[in-house]
Amino acid sequence: MEKINRGRIEKKIVSRKGVKVTRKTDRKYQNIMARKVAKLKVNAKKKSHGADGFPPVLVALVPLAESQEQYIKTTIDRLTSAVGDSQVSTASNGMTHLTVPRFKQRFSFIAPKFDSLFETLDATKVCDSVIFLVCPHTGMSERGELILSTVLAQSVPTDPIVILGSQDEVPPNKINEVKKLMIKALERKFPVEKVHTLWTDAEAVNMVRYLGTQKQRYNVMRERRGNLIAESVKYLPGEDLSNGNLELTGFVRGNNLSVNRLVHVPGLGDFQLDRIEKLQDPCPITKRNEMEEIKVLKPDEGLEDLETENTPDGMDGEQTWPTEEELQEAEHKATRRIKRVPKGTSEYQAAWILDDQEEIEAEENSDGEDSDDNDDDANMDDIIQPKDDEEEDSEEENEDYEDDIMDSMSVAESTSNNTEDYDKKVNFSDEVDEMERIKQERMEAMFPDEVDTPMDTPARIRFQRYRGLKSFRNSIWDRKENLPLDYARIFQFENFERTRKRVFGEALGEGTCAEVGWYVKVVLKNVGAHLKPQFEGRVLSMTSLLPHEHRMSVINMAVRRSQISHKLPVKSKSHLIFQCGWRRFGSQPIFSQHSSGNKHKYERYFRDGDTIVMTTFAPIMFPPAPVLVFQDIPGQGHTLLGTGTVLNADPNRLVMKRTILSGHAFKVHKRVATVRFMFFNREDILWFKPIEITTKTGRRGHIKEPLGTHGHMKCMFDGQITQQDPVMMNLYKRVFPKWNYDPYPVDPEMITNSMET
Repeated sequence: MEKINRGRIEKKIVSRKGVKVTRKTDRKYQNIMARKVAKLKVNAKKKSHGADGFPPVLVALVPLAESQEQYIKTTIDRLTSAVGDSQVSTASNGMTHLTVPRFKQRFSFIAPKFDSLFETLDATKVCDSVIFLVCPHTGMSERGELILSTVLAQSVPTDPIVILGSQDEVPPNKINEVKKLMIKALERKFPVEKVHTLWTDAEAVNMVRYLGTQKQRYNVMRERRGNLIAESVKYLPGEDLSNGNLELTGFVRGNNLSVNRLVHVPGLGDFQLDRIEKLQDPCPITKRNEMEEIKVLKPDEGLEDLETENTPDGMDGEQTWPTEEELQEAEHKATRRIKRVPKGTSEYQAAWILDDQEEIEAEENSDGEDSDDNDDDANMDDIIQPKDDEEEDSEEENEDYEDDIMDSMSVAESTSNNTEDYDKKVNFSDEVDEMERIKQERMEAMFPDEVDTPMDTPARIRFQRYRGLKSFRNSIWDRKENLPLDYARIFQFENFERTRKRVFGEALGEGTCAEVGWYVKVVLKNVGAHLKPQFEGRVLSMTSLLPHEHRMSVINMAVRRSQISHKLPVKSKSHLIFQCGWRRFGSQPIFSQHSSGNKHKYERYFRDGDTIVMTTFAPIMFPPAPVLVFQDIPGQGHTLLGTGTVLNADPNRLVMKRTILSGHAFKVHKRVATVRFMFFNREDILWFKPIEITTKTGRRGHIKEPLGTHGHMKCMFDGQITQQDPVMMNLYKRVFPKWNYDPYPVDPEMITNSMET
């Protein structure tokens, strides 16, 4: 098809379906233009980094050893005084602003407290760059290693910067050697290209220039939500003195800050906004004659509520007598199927058995066991006996050598006192409990999920909540069956991924948002007066929440055991502290395998090197969002247990707890065997008769009939077995998390500091 246009012939290529096809040269030019537009966007973003009208480059200085705390102020002074035409100002929270007209950029330096892990995490979460100070002699301490691991696990938008501390501690001829040792020590944490020093003005100027030109990585958690770090915090009590308003002042970062959306302050909770006021920029690069326009943003009818839980209806799902129409409809829809099942199988039990023609996949087994906690309290005071009586007897028998005896007695008494002093520092009862937990974990690793059938309680009573599955993967399990009452209090999405995409794509309303780079005062309303110890004298950060992120649901988080975690066994439903995205809370999650399929096996322990899924009740958090898991160890404080990410908010995740009943085949004739010790009465055998049994070597069979009244039974298998092959029966039940959400986990460092003050 040809068309004459302005003296030239153009050809339109049309496909068979009638769709116009772009020529190869046109596609080439389109790609070139797309690359040019992308480059322009990248260059514009680089130029706006720290520029006038945009937030300053926020830099956090974190020491990795106790000896480097005193050099934080020296390092900030060195950076702020290096450039000659720079201007320096200080905020009320200790933040230092540096304006450099030569670079057309401005910087903000903040130093969180070294002894507060949570404050360090909150500060570095909103920073653009992080500077770590290491000791030239020891590198980093144990506390510094914990801080470094947690900061890197929650992600930093730029590569971390490592700076050596005091110049007086390093001889001039040993500087390069010390730097190589520091690089070698830090390489196991993150790739370190160079260790910097700030001992000259030239090095300080180069560092300021490097901070302004670092490559920024895109972070969805930061860029999707507006946030700020408070430069000043002011509490205004209300009329009843129990509540009041909290004023936070700072630069808007990440995304626009909507006055209609809820905000979250780590350690304080979720709040509604009373207003947002745009203030005069405290550190502009260029002096303008006209004053900036002062704006006040007020919430409108689109203000989100603070409702976090659903109100359950007690009559919802109440069983009523069916009508005649419902009975006829059910009879019409009912279909009968003929199945081959063992004798004595009821209609309800037969529904859980699949036909032999259906595809059966191998069950994915993993280590785990449900061993109850049996805490044995041992009295260790009677074990250690003082030696005063023996010394007195030796003194009476050797009166002629009284001086020598007294000298030897003084040594013996000193040794006894040192032993007693050491014993006072050791809690032997906790050590006995710890030894018992280690034994249980080892037994569970050797015999996963195996439990002993009780002899004093019928097995049909002890395991009445369990059921057998023909196939772990293919057997049907109703997700809405026998849900606990707590599930009526949560919110659930019909399609979580679809809601997530819709929330991320929502545009903020015009005229109700503070733009990125504004210097604003955010007023939070209805802040309890009891929260004052949580924010006085601390670095506070604030973030805007996306829709639904304040509502309670069931959160699933994939977590891997940290390399610096302790080696003690961690049992499911242990109390842990989570740093989930912007939130920090305490909970007792349940563990399960990180696997595919519609069912996931319950894990009784969190082992070293494993990746598991922790499920708990918590506010919704749209992924991607990092997860840090801490455990409070007596005498050690909060230790990093694991790191991971948020999977989804899905209450329909099936976590199946497996229990294995084992028996011993003491009479074997080819495929038929007499098994004992699995049950101890005839009624239990008849109750569990429809469930399939297996052996360690993979043979499958069923119970044929009970023998006698003491638990012996005749079993038939699909192949010949031996007496050394244990016979097992797999039982399953669904496990649900408990409602033990704690929105205010205790910070031991904050309590210690307040007591000292």
